[in-house]
Amino acid sequence: MTDAVTQVGGAVPSSLIEMVTHSDAVTKGVLALLAVLSLVSWAIMLAKWWEFRALERASARFVGEVEKTTRFEQAAALARRARPSPFTRVVTRAADFLGDLRAAQAASAEPARATLSAAQVEALRLVLDAEAENSRDQFGRYIPVLAMIASASPLIGLLGTVLGVIDAFVGLSTEGSGNIGAVAPGVATALIATAAALAVAIPAVFGYNIFAHRLNRVAGRVDGFGSEVIGLMAREGRL
Repeated sequence: MTDAVTQVGGAVPSSLIEMVTHSDAVTKGVLALLAVLSLVSWAIMLAKWWEFRALERASARFVGEVEKTTRFEQAAALARRARPSPFTRVVTRAADFLGDLRAAQAASAEPARATLSAAQVEALRLVLDAEAENSRDQFGRYIPVLAMIASASPLIGLLGTVLGVIDAFVGLSTEGSGNIGAVAPGVATALIATAAALAVAIPAVFGYNIFAHRLNRVAGRVDGFGSEVIGLMAREGRL
C-alpha cells in the first residue's frame, strides 16, 4: 500500500523531514534526482567562479605589463613567462604568425618585407579572432548546463508533485475516505517536489546569467586585446 494510505490511517507528518520520509517512492526518486542536479549546478558555479577569478587576476597583471612595452618582441617575451591565459595566447598566436610568415618568405624567392601587407594584416586579424573564439569556447564550457538545470528542474518537480497527488488520491479511494483532512497530508508531501525543484532552479538561473555575462565580458576584452596587439605592431612600424 502506498505511503499516502499510511498517512490517512497513521500520524500526519508535521516536519519537512517527516514529509520526505513519508513520501512515496516516486517522490523520493524525484527528490534524489533534484539533489543530484543541485550538486552539479553548485559544483559548476563554484568551479566557474574560481576559474574567472584566476583569469581576471592573471590577465590584469599581464595586460598591464604589455601596455608598458614599446616593441612586440617584449610582449612576446612576457607571454612566454606569464601564466597561460587567453591574453597570453593572443600574443603567442601573433608571434607564431609572424614567425611562419618570415619562414615562408625565406623559403620563397621573394624579398623579405619589413612591413605586413593589407592581406597579411587581415589574415592576422582572423587568426586573433579565432583565438578569441577558442577562449570563449574554453571558458564557456558547462555554463549551458546551468541553463538546462534551471529549465528542467521545475518540470521534474512538477512531475513528482503530480504523481504524488495521484498516488494520494488512489490511496484515499482504496481506504474509502474522502474528507480534506485525509487528502491534505499526501498532497503536502507531493508538493515538496515542486519546492525542491524551485530551490534547485533559482540558483541555477542566477548562476547562468552571472557567468554568461562574465563570459561575454572576457570575450570582448580578449577581442579588444587582439586589436591592441595589432596597434602595438603598427606603432613599431610593422604594418
